[in-house]
Amino acid sequence: MNALPHPVLNVVGVSKSFGAVEVLSDISFQVGKGETVCVLGPSGSGKSTLLRCINWLEKPDAGHVYLNGEPVGVTSAGVVMNDRRLSQIRTRIGMVFQHFALWPHLTVLQNLIEAPLQVQRRPRAEIHEEALALLAKVGLHDKRDAFPARLSGGQKQRVGIARALAMRPDLLLFDEPTSALDPELVGEVLVVMRDLAHEGMTMVIVTHEMTFAREAATRVLFLDRGRMVETGTPDQFFSRPATERARQFLQRYAAEAVTAQR
Repeated sequence: MNALPHPVLNVVGVSKSFGAVEVLSDISFQVGKGETVCVLGPSGSGKSTLLRCINWLEKPDAGHVYLNGEPVGVTSAGVVMNDRRLSQIRTRIGMVFQHFALWPHLTVLQNLIEAPLQVQRRPRAEIHEEALALLAKVGLHDKRDAFPARLSGGQKQRVGIARALAMRPDLLLFDEPTSALDPELVGEVLVVMRDLAHEGMTMVIVTHEMTFAREAATRVLFLDRGRMVETGTPDQFFSRPATERARQFLQRYAAEAVTAQR
């Protein structure tokens, strides 16, 4: 893979183990500005752990992560960053979780406003205006005064996306954002994500939604057993996979999709 001149994200040789179990092994890749990179692979292949290592919710055992050329988690001298500095960098990496992670005691609008106000110390009027615009963007302007308990799963996830965007991140990470949703609610979340891809938001998305990955991704990373087996454009990966393991994965997915339609 050719090196990007100014990648937004640069992951270099990241490895992670939990006890004797190696979850990630020497993962390296770059994400350019405006790219949508979908991370695919079977369950247990290390996809979610990779995202958590990118923003240092999990500390990698080896390797480095850079956001717009700045190291994440450790300084350029290799010293682990203090919590304040790491928190500052994390404000530039948005994260959309599988299970929403909304604050239940705050309204939808308050969920969007809280972090920009408390962490970034931006003017309240500016944050309020942007939050309303983001809720309109994800189709939830009329839910601004509702509490999360009154929302459907798809609505909660759209609020989660808007909340991540409210921090004006350089990079947006999605950890299987539709896997906790009922099938009929998946589409409303994918529409928002497709729109973000078309608008040039820089994103890394862990997903099992193969149709979405084929349509919206600029590049696909395929992980298996903690290793990056294959990377390429969606057309290359889905039409002409280079490895036998990728072919097996796609054949199994196709068979499961046919079974689900019966």
